[in-house]
Amino acid sequence: MTPSYSEMTRVFGRIGLLSFGGPAAQIALMHRELVEVRPWLDEETYLRALSLCMLLPGPEAMQLATYSGWRLRGVGGGLLAGGLFVLPGACVIALLVGLYAQFGDLPLVQSMFLGIKAAVIVIVLQALRNLSRKALKGRSSWVLAGLGFLAIFALNLPFPLIIASAALWGFATAQTGTTPPLPKVDIGATLKTALLWGGLWLLPLLVLSMSEQTLLADIGWFFAKLAVVTFGGAYAVLAYMTQTIVDQFGWIGTDQMIDALGLAETTPGPLILVTQFVAMLTGQLQGGAPLAIAAGIVALWATFVPCFLWIFLAAPYLDHIAARPRLAAALQAITATVVGIILNLSVWFALHVLFADVSQRSVGVFSMPVPNWPSFDPTAGIFCMIAAIWMLGLKRGLGETLLMMAGLGAAAHLV
Repeated sequence: MTPSYSEMTRVFGRIGLLSFGGPAAQIALMHRELVEVRPWLDEETYLRALSLCMLLPGPEAMQLATYSGWRLRGVGGGLLAGGLFVLPGACVIALLVGLYAQFGDLPLVQSMFLGIKAAVIVIVLQALRNLSRKALKGRSSWVLAGLGFLAIFALNLPFPLIIASAALWGFATAQTGTTPPLPKVDIGATLKTALLWGGLWLLPLLVLSMSEQTLLADIGWFFAKLAVVTFGGAYAVLAYMTQTIVDQFGWIGTDQMIDALGLAETTPGPLILVTQFVAMLTGQLQGGAPLAIAAGIVALWATFVPCFLWIFLAAPYLDHIAARPRLAAALQAITATVVGIILNLSVWFALHVLFADVSQRSVGVFSMPVPNWPSFDPTAGIFCMIAAIWMLGLKRGLGETLLMMAGLGAAAHLV
């Protein structure tokens, strides 16, 4: 059964509006809507598509929606499904940036954000726990996770280098077997797809580079590079993103970066929409609302157009990719290393929320953040314990937790 575009708009629009709670919840929602409620996809196709999306860089839930639309109605269906998955959250993010820029410096709002930041620490720890249960199944995976943490926390190695090294290790050490005969695919069509979507993605960024819009060009190229290395979900790449945006470019501050993640957690759609928030806030700070809007559009373009490129390129090769043990081993190595990357993100967030003063200390080749212990914030510590009990102990939902912690922050300020 091939659904009409109007049916797809209704169903994928519903998915986009209700896609809160991160990739696990989003994937479960799509499974219910596309496999259980209506027989648009069968179970085997859905699971194989999910495996493909986990092999690719970028937000796997958004790419799964794009693949599902492509499977049902070709490129048009993929554009419709992927677009509807992202647009509701993008509209909410744009509204939140305006409110944040207007009211973010008020003491009451800052107190609310302290509660949200405490919740963010627990959210990232929860993501770390869930991923480690799936990814760390042997000694080698634990070693990769430890090396990933050491590489980014103490050696400050570039995130793309860490991911590439893990992939090469997994590819080289994979145990291979016989590969079944596979159907032929149209190489010419693949090249046309690569040229078309690669051009659509990169040509606007080249135009920006030749214009006087230096900031927009820098935003576009940075998030384009980020889109190529976003394996393991948004949490994995946030450490690299924060390191570059805060320390290297100086676009926003550490506290603003943590606020951006907290607000992105409250919106539907992929968490990587935090790139739009960061870009718009940067534009707002440097040029007001018009530059903020332009920066948000550039960030969305650079971040999500490559998602369509990867899916439209890889979808016809699903059977080939699924039958390649070396590719599967490379993905497993990346996933294990990403556990260490997310641990680094957890430590980084916790240090900057719990301590007012965090400095960088160097010993030989090692350089790592060290807190000034007298600057510990007891209120933040109490908030973190409450959030941990609420989410990890009582198993309460993400949205409910964020609202509660924002309310606690406001109450603490008023008291």
